[in-house]
Amino acid sequence: MTERSFRILVIGLLVLNTFLIGALAGGGLTWIRSSQARNVMMPLGGEQLPATQRKALRAALNEARKDERQTILEAQQAKVDAASILGQPTLDTEALSAALARARNADAAVRAKVEQRAVDFAATLSYDERRALAETLIRRSVPRNAATK
Repeated sequence: MTERSFRILVIGLLVLNTFLIGALAGGGLTWIRSSQARNVMMPLGGEQLPATQRKALRAALNEARKDERQTILEAQQAKVDAASILGQPTLDTEALSAALARARNADAAVRAKVEQRAVDFAATLSYDERRALAETLIRRSVPRNAATK
């Protein structure tokens, strides 16, 4: 191996490693940000609560989801049915609409149950804690680009 070909090989490996390190770092940051966003977002702005109450709220919401497991499965099955109908050679729009309506109704039912559990939890909070939650809800309800205008 000549000196010139060795230099080309080393430079090529350095460039390749630079791109690999950049890709890994970018992927890692994206993964961290997405996992933090999932952990932070809670109904009624629960991230403002003290740690013990935040855990209690998460537990209550998880319990509500477990209670609604069958409805969640029905929504998932309705979505699978809709995808199956879409994959057919001829589209049955009535069946597709019905499957999507079943999925939408099941999703709405689950959301209503989880939100009601959050409301029940909010009823146990003090006035100051509810005010903090209200401020968080207001901040969340304002679109991000509207605040910058």
